Amino acid sequence: MPAGGATGGSVLRGAIRGERRGVIGASFLASTHQVCEALVPVVIGVIIDEAVATGSTGTLLRWLLVLAVLFLVLSSAYRICARITEAAAERAAHALRLELSTRVLDPRGGADADRLPGALTSIATNDARRVGAAAGVLPYGTAALAALALSAVLLLRISVPLGLLVLLGIPPLLWLGHRISRPLERRSETEQDRAAHASGVAADLVAGLRVLKGMGAESAAVARYRGTSQDSLGAALRAARSRAGHEGAVLSLTGVFIALIGLAGAYLAMRGDISVGELVAAVGLAQFLIGPFQLLTYVNAEYAQGRASARRIEEVLASPAAVEPGGATVPEPVVGSIRLSGVSHGALRGLDLDLAPGSLTGVVARDPAVAGALLRCLARESDPEEGSLSLDGVPLTGLDPDTLRRLVLVAPHDADLFETSLLDNVRAGTGAGPEEIAPALAASAADDVAALLPEGLDTVLAERGRSLSGGQRQRVALARALAADRPVLVLHDPSTAVDTVTESRIAARLREIRRGRTTVLVTTSPALLAVTDRVVVLDGGTVSNEGPHARLVAEDASYRAAVLA
Repeated sequence: MPAGGATGGSVLRGAIRGERRGVIGASFLASTHQVCEALVPVVIGVIIDEAVATGSTGTLLRWLLVLAVLFLVLSSAYRICARITEAAAERAAHALRLELSTRVLDPRGGADADRLPGALTSIATNDARRVGAAAGVLPYGTAALAALALSAVLLLRISVPLGLLVLLGIPPLLWLGHRISRPLERRSETEQDRAAHASGVAADLVAGLRVLKGMGAESAAVARYRGTSQDSLGAALRAARSRAGHEGAVLSLTGVFIALIGLAGAYLAMRGDISVGELVAAVGLAQFLIGPFQLLTYVNAEYAQGRASARRIEEVLASPAAVEPGGATVPEPVVGSIRLSGVSHGALRGLDLDLAPGSLTGVVARDPAVAGALLRCLARESDPEEGSLSLDGVPLTGLDPDTLRRLVLVAPHDADLFETSLLDNVRAGTGAGPEEIAPALAASAADDVAALLPEGLDTVLAERGRSLSGGQRQRVALARALAADRPVLVLHDPSTAVDTVTESRIAARLREIRRGRTTVLVTTSPALLAVTDRVVVLDGGTVSNEGPHARLVAEDASYRAAVLA
């Protein structure tokens, strides 16, 4: 049983229900196609007995016309069915991608826990496609069963023993086919797990390529990906061998079964129990049965892979939320008073901290884990294990995460840019014009970046802003955070890649643009700390010192080493 007890059944059933009308229509058309194919050998047998044997030209022409109509109907039904099933599979996969995207982007979080971004991308693409394909092949399975049932009835009309042979032989064959598909299902799930992990590792390596090159760690990164890729390839090959073995075993069983039908028909014809035309029909029906059995083999394999992928999708959709929404509201107007009382979370140890409304506070944490835990709590990506945080006296746990983030913006130092214009990156979907974001551009020195670009603010940036330097990306990301104009803004190392002169300009302008609104700078930059009202020093997960930057530099040796080293 997969982690969390997910079976994938609900996801697969949901995909089928979502395309119910298309599946029903395609099932009718596919069944029509299979029924017409099953009737072809029967009609040929009738032609032999009633036209060829008697020499009746009129009867021959009549039945040839019937045969032509059968071929016209079956070919038309197949083409229309194929279009419907392909569309249904694509729509089902698209619906799953939307559902996955909604869960991943849910403000409560939790879907990305222990999952690399590349792995989530693989689930939303490859796994969603496989589940959609499983929903799309259902009509073919229905049609195959209808064809088998009709063949049994037709064979019963020709000969009771032949019909009984088919009726009694089909259920064991279907059961064996299902049992044989179990290893394929397990190996398909492993294959998708390995492929998703390889995608996640590849995405991580690409994102950190410049850093890896700077450290000379390309060989280690290549070795890591090679190992992951080999694991993925091995799993894919095992799944492919399993599918080949599954199809070969089912086809072998089918071949033996059809040979038995043919031998039984020949024996009955030799005894005179059935006519030559009936023998031709019986042999033709036996050969036709290869088609439905191949269809069932194909459908069974698709379902085995679809169930494996559905389990992985279900695990993401059923991921527990990192935080739960509350029904409280913050009184208007929001003044931006933040209080942390005895907060313990991760590296934080009973942290007490008050951030006055409209203050500009610096936070120095030599341990990155302490800074990370503080940022996660302020953004309510995680709730503290002990203690409480409040905004204007309202506990953060009582607020809806989305509502909170419209009031408190935590801007990480590694914020990504998007493959769109610089203007769109800064206004971030708000619809603000160049005039409205001009103060944010000036305060972050991103106006200088725009001036250097060929089309200014309308210049389209490369993926993740890679067409810009590291310092330019930081300035654009800072402009985006300032343009959001939140009552509370928390900035984490917003100027680490910026030169000293530009950093000093940003520090001076930052204080001015955020005047009257609560701002927290989690940084060790002396230029930024110098413009704050006070600096809070965190050591061991709690406050070890606080005061103006100048006094801390003069009196606290550890602080001096942290910010001036």
